[in-house]
Parts: sequence; structure tokens; C-alpha cells
Amino acid sequence: MRIGELAKRAGTTTRALRFYEAQGLLAAQRAANGYRSYDEDDVRVVAEIRALQAAGFSLAETRPFVACLRAGNTAGDACADSVEVYRRKLADVEACLDQLTDLRADLTRKLAAALAREPHPTCTVETP
Repeated sequence: MRIGELAKRAGTTTRALRFYEAQGLLAAQRAANGYRSYDEDDVRVVAEIRALQAAGFSLAETRPFVACLRAGNTAGDACADSVEVYRRKLADVEACLDQLTDLRADLTRKLAAALAREPHPTCTVETP
């Protein structure tokens, strides 16, 4: 299939596909007329990249998943390198959750302190 059909089937743009190719994630074959040519495996690779990016993975983090698919596995996360990326991403998410939990606790304390003060004057902000 040509690049336009791959883009349509994968729900993306030809520009994105050319970018994936430039980044070494997608390898197009060239037809005799010079057009890029793709197959069903490429549809799976692009779907995997898009799904991972939608979940917050960077393009660089998708590389092990793409390599796993290219190695003939039925899933991009069937390889040890992919599992390691999941572990790192999960650790990043856990760190973010910890920061947000600390922030929520701090804001809750500040709100409680503000509400404990009496009286509560109304302040207006003047706009220029």
C-alpha cells in the first residue's frame, strides 16, 4: 500500500509517517516508480506508536515496542526491553502522583489556615 492508504488506515497523516521514517521507526520499501510502499506489519507498527504516544510515551520510548513487533512478536510489549520501558514509565507516573499528593496536602493546609482567619474581607482586583 502507498503512504496515503497507510495514513488513512492508521488514523494519522502522511507527514507523521514520513517523520516516523526519518526517526527510524518506520521503514518504507520503494516501488519501481519510487513511491513508498508499506504492508500490514507497518499498519501494526504505526498503530503501536500511536497508542503508546496517546498513553504519554515519547517517540523515543516507543522504539523497543517497534523493535519487538519487527522481530515477529504478536505484541510490542512481548520483549524484555519493552517491559523495562513500562517499568520506567510507571515509576515516572508514581513520582508525579507523589508530587500531586504532596501539593494537595499543602493546599488543603493553606485553605484550612485561610478559612480559620476571621473576618474574610472581600478583595477586588482592579483591571487596567
